[in-house]
Amino acid sequence: MTMPRPQPRINAIASALPASECNDRYSDWARRQLGTREATLLERMLVRSGIGTRFTVLSEDDTHEAAGSFYAPPEPPGTHARMAVYAREAPELALAAIGKLGELGNVTHLVVASCTGFTAPGLDQVIARRLGLAPTVERVVIGFMGCYAGVTALRTAGHIVRSEPAARVLVVAVELCSLHLQPTDRLESLLAMAQFADGAGAALVTAEGPGLALGEGLSLTLEDSHELITWTIGDTGFAMELSGEVPGRLADALGSQVAANFITGGRPVTEIEAWAVHPGGKSIVDAVERGLGLPPEKVAASRAVLQECGNMSSATVLFVLERLIAEKPRTGIALAFGPGLAMEGLRFGWTDAG
Repeated sequence: MTMPRPQPRINAIASALPASECNDRYSDWARRQLGTREATLLERMLVRSGIGTRFTVLSEDDTHEAAGSFYAPPEPPGTHARMAVYAREAPELALAAIGKLGELGNVTHLVVASCTGFTAPGLDQVIARRLGLAPTVERVVIGFMGCYAGVTALRTAGHIVRSEPAARVLVVAVELCSLHLQPTDRLESLLAMAQFADGAGAALVTAEGPGLALGEGLSLTLEDSHELITWTIGDTGFAMELSGEVPGRLADALGSQVAANFITGGRPVTEIEAWAVHPGGKSIVDAVERGLGLPPEKVAASRAVLQECGNMSSATVLFVLERLIAEKPRTGIALAFGPGLAMEGLRFGWTDAG
């Protein structure tokens, strides 16, 4: 007789933001690189971006022309300087999110997602040491996948719990996107960078107690799309290239009945109670809403996170799920998009089962 597989679920989820707000500071920095006409156009487009506030680990002076400011020198900071800030600040932000989860119990596995920095020993070891976790804790690091890495981290935690029913998996996604601003006079690039911010999310995944049950994973790559979103390591940090074609291509792809059936498992879209759509930008949320035919209220949580926090890459979907878990939805789907152009998804739904 085959035993039923354990049902992984998110027992607790929390998020953390740095203290320093940066939307106006970024606008000042970006305008200085443009002519008057383009600077005016930039301001108009930022007002329509759907983003009200964003946060950064950089101090108040770091995006101004003050002496000693991170971005003030004539030459942009090198990758080494940016990684030094990442090594110092990423663990602090991650631990702030973890600290809001409550009692962790005997953590057996740690899954860390981050694509805005690299350290060795890794962020996983730093977090484990700072938390006082047992030296036998198994660690997985998911790096450089971009915005959909948060979904992949949760999906990985689900696989671990299915294979080891007693596992208690701590999931962390932390991103410091503000470390990778690139001086440019290209309006499209400045608008793309204006969406990104810093943040961290954390979750505890087990096979016990009430929580948001994690179901089937979803992966889909759009053909002939590998140049639409790129994330390249250079001498001055990591450079993001985000094509203006992305929203249209995404809406067209999701508008296919085949794609919709794949995402929902053949169920009508109207039967899915909750949608945790990664708010990569206002146009991305618009594209998902239009492509799948979702009512506006189904992406309200995503728009709220975008408005209040911006796009924090892999951590963002955890911010959205944090809002949705309070509603205890019976059915739900998380979707995130990133380099490829690819989609990573996860079906979920509330369970009270012990």
